[in-house]
Amino acid sequence: MTFKNALDIREVARKAPLDRILVETDAPFLAPVPYRGKRNQPGYVRHVAEEIARLRGISFEEVASATTENFFRLFPQVREAVT
Repeated sequence: MTFKNALDIREVARKAPLDRILVETDAPFLAPVPYRGKRNQPGYVRHVAEEIARLRGISFEEVASATTENFFRLFPQVREAVT
């Protein structure tokens, strides 16, 4: 999604309901810009969320909050384990 030629993926990220989006990386492959060409890692997921926020014209915090809640809604057992 952070690559220049990922037009279709960016369009989906722009139009998909925010309450249906999860954010991930393809670790250890395909690191997002600005790490392209390097080994990917889960910590780079922030760059994907920042790109979603930019595309939608909303804050990173809004994307982070929504996608975190989406994750816990999809995997409620994880929330139970961490609370």
